[in-house]
Amino acid sequence: MYLFYTPDISGDAYTLSEEESKHCVRVLRLGTGDAVHLIDGRGGLYAAQITEAHDKRCTVRITGVQREVGKRSGYLHVALAPTKNVERYEWFLEKATEIGVDEITPLLCERSERRTVKAERSEKVVTAAVKQSLKAYHPHLNPMRDFAAFVAQPFDGVKCIAHCMASQKRPLQHLVHPQGRTLALIGPEGDFSPLEVELARQNGFVEVSLGNSRLRTETAGVVTCCIAQLKAELGI
Repeated sequence: MYLFYTPDISGDAYTLSEEESKHCVRVLRLGTGDAVHLIDGRGGLYAAQITEAHDKRCTVRITGVQREVGKRSGYLHVALAPTKNVERYEWFLEKATEIGVDEITPLLCERSERRTVKAERSEKVVTAAVKQSLKAYHPHLNPMRDFAAFVAQPFDGVKCIAHCMASQKRPLQHLVHPQGRTLALIGPEGDFSPLEVELARQNGFVEVSLGNSRLRTETAGVVTCCIAQLKAELGI
């Protein structure tokens, strides 16, 4: 299946962006009459046929559409402090998208070693993962948020914070519900500070464990997605 991301699709015809047109015609060597599929990132999967194979403005005709393809039963929002090594953060974005996540927010924490991220680059990583894993839903990627401001905002669902300090914690899998909404906070490489953990508690966040191993930031984010996806697939 040749899949292209077309978030602004409408009507019976569509012209791919210059980047997607180049990939379609020059890289994949597709031509007039060939079948392709388009996704709008909101659950729509469109069958289409190329009507003009131009490497800067490839045009297709829509031949069919399916709605809510691969819709997740619950909602998972992971807020994670980007790693100093940006490649590890991008690895998290890629794997979380492949496994299943609905929303991602990069967090700016007290001990953050990376204080900026390139939004356009992050969006490209997520979009590539969406296409590679044949998903019709595109996770929403937020701009970086300050920790204190972020934990104070309302969220309709279970709110969790994973950290490495000794305390009474509940296993994340005991809190995630297959059809519920979950917000999980993952800290930087130096972990959340005690003040941040206390602030999260005051704002209704539950302290959780992701297992017995001490995990890297990006691994903890991926494990969170795995737990939520497994709970959703098993329905328990």
